[in-house]
Amino acid sequence: MIFNSLDVRLLGRLVLLVAVLGGGGYAALHHAYGLAIAALVLLLILVLELARYLTRDQQALADFTLALKYRDFSRHYPAQSVPVALRPLHEAFNQVNATFRELRAEQEGQFQYLQTILALLDTGIVSYDAAGTVAWVNEAFKQTLHLPYLKNIQALQSRQPVLYEAICRAVPGHPTVVKLTVGPHTVQLLVSATQFKLRGEAFTLLAFKNVSQALADTETAAWQQLLRVMTHEIMNSVAPIASLADSLGRHVQSAWQQEVPSELLDDVGTGIRIIQQRSEGLLRFAQVYRDFSTLASPQRTTLYVQELLQTTRQLLAEQLAAQGVEVTLSVRPAHLTLHADGHLLEQVLINLVLNASQAVTQNPNPRINLLAWLDEQERVVIEVKDNGTGIAADMLDSIFIPFFTTRLNGSGIGLSLAKQIMQLHQGSIQVHSVEGAGSAFQLWFPGPAAS
Repeated sequence: MIFNSLDVRLLGRLVLLVAVLGGGGYAALHHAYGLAIAALVLLLILVLELARYLTRDQQALADFTLALKYRDFSRHYPAQSVPVALRPLHEAFNQVNATFRELRAEQEGQFQYLQTILALLDTGIVSYDAAGTVAWVNEAFKQTLHLPYLKNIQALQSRQPVLYEAICRAVPGHPTVVKLTVGPHTVQLLVSATQFKLRGEAFTLLAFKNVSQALADTETAAWQQLLRVMTHEIMNSVAPIASLADSLGRHVQSAWQQEVPSELLDDVGTGIRIIQQRSEGLLRFAQVYRDFSTLASPQRTTLYVQELLQTTRQLLAEQLAAQGVEVTLSVRPAHLTLHADGHLLEQVLINLVLNASQAVTQNPNPRINLLAWLDEQERVVIEVKDNGTGIAADMLDSIFIPFFTTRLNGSGIGLSLAKQIMQLHQGSIQVHSVEGAGSAFQLWFPGPAAS
């Protein structure tokens, strides 16, 4: 129907054009030049109108194509104010624009949805092109590395050279663990990489997962399993020895009344006493490590940090005074509170203060500072700081390992126990030390959002 109407209109214009052309020729042949000129003018008008008629569809199509080129789908093509023949074309243009607007709105919605999901992840994600220009980065990545912004991945070379080197060596499908110092904390990141192409351009997508807590939990669980096996075997083996030594001791005691050389009896008695003493020592040793491997869950209450530190100082006041150690205390704000197990934290603080007191023995002005504050993320931080001998850099990674100790009479259990207690509180223990200048042990507790 539409094409028939279009053909009729075009045919009518052609017939009229031929009629005017024929009439003008006839007038010219009969020397009616006035009519011939009039026919010529009318002919020109008809030709122009025919050209406009034939090209108006092309103009609309060119305008629509240009709008598509610049992705301008806001255009509206009126269908009622144009000739009937153009109305279907304008309606088709409007329908195409509406479809593209719906697709764009759906795409933007999906993009916002994806951004919201990625923003909620605790895994840092960053994408960059072949030149290193960062195309996208989420907040978890910025918070993990304490970076307010990142425009080019090469900026990490000066800020985190170890991480940048790991990124350069990253192989898609082969994650690697990187240990970094970020602010006051030491973190371990699991770095995963993948590559993809978007609109013909190559991109690299990196994922950074903080696995410090997971690795610490795994390590602690492994040590606890080892300790359970060890203490079970030690106690099963030593208990009969201790019992046997006790029985032999009673037999020797009764044999003293008989005619047995006293020197032999003395040797046997001495050996039995040694066996019994060592057996009892091994049993106590196993008991200590069994307690470490079966540490109970914390019984949390609201604690005033000021009172907690003052109690710790009072418990050790006499011993520290005998060593001439000055102990200072500072809590900001003074009413700072903490939701934790007071008995377990006292155990941690006592161990840290005793370690500090041994570290400052060679200092003519020994001093220990007990500090506590609230950081910008509302996390409570408790610090035990001394001006002692410090810890060698090559030992810092080992001091929290069970059984590791640098003291002759040390058990190597104190700091391991402190680390486990902090993990039970979903917190962490950090150490900053300079050999010859002192050490600072910090207890970090999660903020309100984490707890």
